Amino acid sequence: MLNDIDLLVFDIQDVGARFYTYISTLHYVLEAAAEQGIEVIVLDRPNPNGRYVDGPLREAEFTSFVSLDPLPLLHGLTVGELATMIKGEAWINQAEELSLTVIPVAGYSKTVDYELPVAPSPNLPNSTAIRLYPSLCLFEATVVSVGRGTAWPFQVIGHNEVTLGDFTFTPQSMPESAPNPKLKGELLFGRDLRDSVIEGFNIELLYAVYQQFEEREQTFIDRPDFFDLLSGTDKLRKQLSEGLDPTAIRATWQPGLNAFKAQRQPYLLYPQ
Repeated sequence: MLNDIDLLVFDIQDVGARFYTYISTLHYVLEAAAEQGIEVIVLDRPNPNGRYVDGPLREAEFTSFVSLDPLPLLHGLTVGELATMIKGEAWINQAEELSLTVIPVAGYSKTVDYELPVAPSPNLPNSTAIRLYPSLCLFEATVVSVGRGTAWPFQVIGHNEVTLGDFTFTPQSMPESAPNPKLKGELLFGRDLRDSVIEGFNIELLYAVYQQFEEREQTFIDRPDFFDLLSGTDKLRKQLSEGLDPTAIRATWQPGLNAFKAQRQPYLLYPQ
């Protein structure tokens, strides 16, 4: 595929969550370029969740396309910073041979809110969905709908048997974004999160919904293997099962997060 290619340019808007697979594509682009001796230019873009470093780190045995590099769930890096880290930490084959140039974003600071001018994908149509995505993506491995097949993907949650709130919606087939959404055609009872203050990775929401299903003795996580791949570990699923509260769960992440923050320091390009 790379015959006669002199230069690869990566210019894709990421949203800052480890399981959003644009950064997995970046990883493979860098690796292929290093192996073939092709120069890469990364045109950097702001990270709309860039102020957060949070969640469990990916453990080696849970490496997958949704958790390719050893990052926390929210890594706080732009694609340019991550590219230099992938090279610098030798997370790809022949990293030392990669010719990499990052064009930084002028005048950017991660402390300032950034409104994406173009939606990065059909199911992240606006800044609200992007803000909520890190907290709602793990629900994809559960029986709960995150609003795919509605006008509010990744902005609402609901279920047809366990009432999660007084907001109602019915997922329908949407060919461009959700041809066969979870619980299609069912009236769901849940929560409208569009005006919520949820930011970063909100383990409290996941914990609260998990408890509602436990009280009713109903299955919540119906795809445990996928839940673990998204989490980057099986520890989170087991902690929920054991009844650890959000404060205790968060405490288990801190040593890894502190180590990651120190590890990423040489690769930061912007004020935090």
